[in-house]
Amino acid sequence: MFPYDDQILAAVDAVPQSVDDVIGAMRAIDAVCDDGDGLKWFNRLYLGVTQAVKARVDAGGFQDGAWMAALDVQFAGLYFGALRSALSGGTAPRCWTVLLERRNWTALARIQCALAGVNAHINHDLPTAIVRTGAAPVHGDAHYQDYTALNATLSSLVDAAKAELHVRLLGDLLPPVSQMEDAVAAFSVTAAREGAWNHAEIFWALRGFPELTARSEDTLDGMTAVIGKALLVPVG
Repeated sequence: MFPYDDQILAAVDAVPQSVDDVIGAMRAIDAVCDDGDGLKWFNRLYLGVTQAVKARVDAGGFQDGAWMAALDVQFAGLYFGALRSALSGGTAPRCWTVLLERRNWTALARIQCALAGVNAHINHDLPTAIVRTGAAPVHGDAHYQDYTALNATLSSLVDAAKAELHVRLLGDLLPPVSQMEDAVAAFSVTAAREGAWNHAEIFWALRGFPELTARSEDTLDGMTAVIGKALLVPVG
């Protein structure tokens, strides 16, 4: 779709092993993406989030910093995997395809693309990432407390993006009133992350039932894709 997609593929070719690997890949994506590419605005927001997580891990700000770093790496790996699949002609999750097929729609606002990526990544990918850390997710335990301790930081970054990215992809002004305003205002990263943790607990409990797990994951993907489509209605 964009002439530099091969460079994005190269940036996500290797599976990340550390938070520094994740940041390096996101910086490489940011360096090549045009302003008119909706992926740029999600990736840039996600880069800021990852840098905030790394700073807190490095400062000893979590009860289990190693677990938080492992979650960060597992989480980003799912984003990179979706990009690898989509840009190499494979099949990405539907919730990611919604954004990646529309990343050149210049009638969209930058914040719409950023939030569509956040929607796909939190609502669909995050439960899987939590399970892949290898520790049972338990509501209220130390890992959950570390996980929710990030909510205020993430919400502030998303709120800042809602203001800063309130223009069309190419930078031109949006109409003063549109259906986008309600969709953007309604999106809560805290609520999405709580839902993701709850889904992780369900997926953990279903580990011995692969067919049921697959159906549940497919249903979650479909529901997340519907939200993505609602977020990506072109602004009139």
